[in-house]
Amino acid sequence: MMTFEQIEKNLQTGKFAPIYLLCGDEPYYIDRVADYIENNVLDEAAKAFDLTVVYGRDLPGADIANAVGAARGFAMMGGLKIVIVKEAQTIKKWEALSLYLDNPQPSTIFVICYKYGTPDKRTVWWKKADKVGVVMVSEKLRDYKVEEWIRSYLAQRIKEAGEDITIDPVVPKLLSDALGADLSAVVSAVDKLLLGRQENQKQIDARLVERNIGISKDYNVFELQDALVKGDVVKANRITQYFASSKDHPMQKELGILYNFFANLMLYHYLDDRNERVAAVALGINPYFVKDYAAAARRFSAGKTFKIIGYFRDIDARSKGINNPSAKDEDLWKELIYKILH
Repeated sequence: MMTFEQIEKNLQTGKFAPIYLLCGDEPYYIDRVADYIENNVLDEAAKAFDLTVVYGRDLPGADIANAVGAARGFAMMGGLKIVIVKEAQTIKKWEALSLYLDNPQPSTIFVICYKYGTPDKRTVWWKKADKVGVVMVSEKLRDYKVEEWIRSYLAQRIKEAGEDITIDPVVPKLLSDALGADLSAVVSAVDKLLLGRQENQKQIDARLVERNIGISKDYNVFELQDALVKGDVVKANRITQYFASSKDHPMQKELGILYNFFANLMLYHYLDDRNERVAAVALGINPYFVKDYAAAARRFSAGKTFKIIGYFRDIDARSKGINNPSAKDEDLWKELIYKILH
């Protein structure tokens, strides 16, 4: 098995495998590999003759045999032939692929895109593919890694553009909260930010996010967190009222983010060294946000923080209907804000 980074490096240096079995729960990397092969290996003239793209749902009898037949053919232009099967998770019959892998056509690059899961690894054809070609399992990014992934991707895109642009540290937080671990959506949002930036704008900031992505710079969980730390009851209630009326801010999701903040705050209370960089490493956060924990620690003692964590657990259970036959999200938010700030 190979990682996306290993495959990308090999493709860019012209090192191709006879078969690529791309699978897993994260479609972003599957698309990246397939798109690179589709768009960069053959020139435009050769694509007309030697590029075949089919979809699993269109194969007769949900059988991969037709795609295998195309892969066995010779390149019309005398070079490489590419066969790409997209949405291969809909295929039911794989016997023809197993036979093909005993003697793959050396001039064919056969790409199979199996999204939102993995085939049965006990099958003969899986084991053969892993021996004669490249297998990649694209795993869903863990929620706690999304923010850093966005920060890194934004920095990469800015570097590629060769521009002197800074990133407001709150932007990756806003995007991760709104979009979660959907990397395709994140990439699309980042592209919109860069394209929507005015020529003289030298920072990717919250205003740019609101203008181009539609994520409010004023009504988001991080502004709520700030209101709690500052003891601003009016602002906290205004934001939670907005949450309760918006389908884009499900209560469990926002509670989870706030819970993580207060869980980290408890850790911060017991750090021997609260130096910015030391604390950032201990909490697994950007050093920029250590000041938020320092401010929160001044408002909420360790004992109070412990109680708040208990409030979150109670409200989360009740928001899911446990011991709560009738209370609405807005009422639960009001109760939580009151308990935290009093």
